[in-house]
Amino acid sequence: MNTDAERDLGDKISINDREIILVGTAHVSRESVDLVERVITEEHPDTVCVELCPSRFQSIKKKDQWLEMDIMKVIKEKKTFLLLSHLMLASFQKRIGDKLGVKPGEEMIRALDVAEAVGAQVCLADRDITITLSRTWRSTGFWNKMKLLYQLLGSVFEVEEIDAKDIEAMKQSDMLDSLLAEMGKTQPVLREILIDERDRYLAQKIKSAPGKKIVAVVGAGHVPGIRKYIGQDTDIAALETLPPKGKMGGVMKWLIPGAIVALIVYGFFHGGVNVGTDMILWWVVITGMFSGLGAIVAFGHPLSILSAVLAAPLTTLHPLIAAGWVSGLVEAMVRKPKVRDLESLPEDILSVRGFWRNHVTRILLMVVFTNIGASIGTFVALPLMMKALGN
Repeated sequence: MNTDAERDLGDKISINDREIILVGTAHVSRESVDLVERVITEEHPDTVCVELCPSRFQSIKKKDQWLEMDIMKVIKEKKTFLLLSHLMLASFQKRIGDKLGVKPGEEMIRALDVAEAVGAQVCLADRDITITLSRTWRSTGFWNKMKLLYQLLGSVFEVEEIDAKDIEAMKQSDMLDSLLAEMGKTQPVLREILIDERDRYLAQKIKSAPGKKIVAVVGAGHVPGIRKYIGQDTDIAALETLPPKGKMGGVMKWLIPGAIVALIVYGFFHGGVNVGTDMILWWVVITGMFSGLGAIVAFGHPLSILSAVLAAPLTTLHPLIAAGWVSGLVEAMVRKPKVRDLESLPEDILSVRGFWRNHVTRILLMVVFTNIGASIGTFVALPLMMKALGN
């Protein structure tokens, strides 16, 4: 068992003839930054593992990475929600860091610098954030996706309500993982992917790192899980694989539009031209209206709003196209992001107003809210169409 003095320099684990020192940090704590430097300097490890994935490592090393973003490519590759989620989480973390006077992830940056100074190898031990978010998205249904979006949006507003007591508590824990864990309380599948899977992934990467002495710098919330799983063998490849889309979801994607078309056709045969026409009218008006409302909420350009209204009645019947992709591409063309939008993105995501002001994030919001509106419109239109059939 470690003494208090030993714990001050990390949580030590012995595996065979190797020593692993877990340094649990808060991602926005000055004390954590100092602790990381002290441990690496005094322990002089062969390898330093950090809770970073390659993409997050690049974002640290390359501050102007946003300038290379191709927003059209993001929309076409259906990665809009993933990017928006990443930006919302980054926004939460950055604003907490501002309250504490520490750059988010500064302890990881310090770990990289000190590792280089002492001649230690560096191991990027975390799973890529895109894979984590993709696995989360694939594993949740429509309503759980809406809950996740609501919680992410809520995180943008929460920071202003955090008081001194909350800030002190954050210094003792991993703030970002606390937010993710809070989401996991309402949605167990999220906890499995966002916390438990990453604990297993981190444990395996740390255990597999080269050298006799390893210092691992991770969020404090991961330390118990890493200790739990580090004695087990984990198939990392399996945790990096995106789960296949559910068969039921694939069937419903075609079944619902097919059923709607069949319902309209039945309306023409059963009730005549007037009934069939009324059903089509309800469908066009309701799906278009709700899709347009979503575009309006995103403060879209008038042409983008119009495209959302016109696209929704057709795209809701086509499983491979979404109204949000159409309105998002139109928004990207009529309000093409300029260099200043990309340059100011790190600052604009720090406020709700900034999310809607910046052309990049507004495009992302346009895609998401238009799709949500079109989906809601589908559920609202169906009973009205059934009512027209019954008249």
